[in-house]
Amino acid sequence: MRGKCNQLGLTFGLALAIMHAVWALAVAMTPSGVQSFINWVYSLHFLKIPITVTPFEAGRALVLIVMTFVVGYIMGWLFSVCHSWVEKKK
Repeated sequence: MRGKCNQLGLTFGLALAIMHAVWALAVAMTPSGVQSFINWVYSLHFLKIPITVTPFEAGRALVLIVMTFVVGYIMGWLFSVCHSWVEKKK
């Protein structure tokens, strides 16, 4: 069971880290395009919230990617533990 928990944690962690790395890259390359995307997504939800995309900072991007990996790993690990517990109860 422990191996499966670790695998799922790594999978969730990598998925979240990759999504946020793509986000950071998009902010670095086209901040105005990202701002337009954010405005469009919120308008689909009938919301108008004053959110402004700030300038790219490599250090902050690295922290974002590392933190989302850690959170994703924990979420995946907990999901696997819960799933294993439910399977045992059957």
